[in-house]
Amino acid sequence: MNIRKAKISDSEQIAPILLLAMEDIIYKFIKKEDYASAKDFLQHFIGRENNQYSFQNCFVAEENNEIIGAVNIYNGADLEALRTPIISYIRKHFNPEFDPELETKAGEFYIDSLGVNPKYQGKGIGSKILLFLIEEFVTKNNQTLGLLVEEGNPNAKKLYLNLGFQPVGEKTLVGKKLEHLQISPKTLVF
Repeated sequence: MNIRKAKISDSEQIAPILLLAMEDIIYKFIKKEDYASAKDFLQHFIGRENNQYSFQNCFVAEENNEIIGAVNIYNGADLEALRTPIISYIRKHFNPEFDPELETKAGEFYIDSLGVNPKYQGKGIGSKILLFLIEEFVTKNNQTLGLLVEEGNPNAKKLYLNLGFQPVGEKTLVGKKLEHLQISPKTLVF
């Protein structure tokens, strides 16, 4: 398995994988539970530069020329600028009152979403992607990584805690209560 920075040509394969991790949130963004619309929305932005979901902010895991996992990550300090085109698009096409909470802020690189192709789930791909991010951002670049986990997803939380993430608070995103976890150079344990 190889993990690399995403390319614009990966957009079509990335969208359904990231949607696995954020389906209900995207439904709330676009105000309808329609898989095709949600996938098209994500693919639209993954395939463009300078936005929250852009391929520029993604890494992919691939095996035998197939993308089997993807992660969307960006500097929390850039969230408002990266989200501006998304808010404008949603307000114009789906929800004129769209005004989401800020899920991250300066001081962390935020793992927005991480997904693994269902055919490859349960094989440690998600863990390998997270270990790659910890190595790249925390170990090599002395940055803090942050993410949000749903209260109803104890398996994901257990994985994050086992990798060294620690609870730092709670956040709300489109009405969902989420736990905020971080890992930083000072909390990294070997």
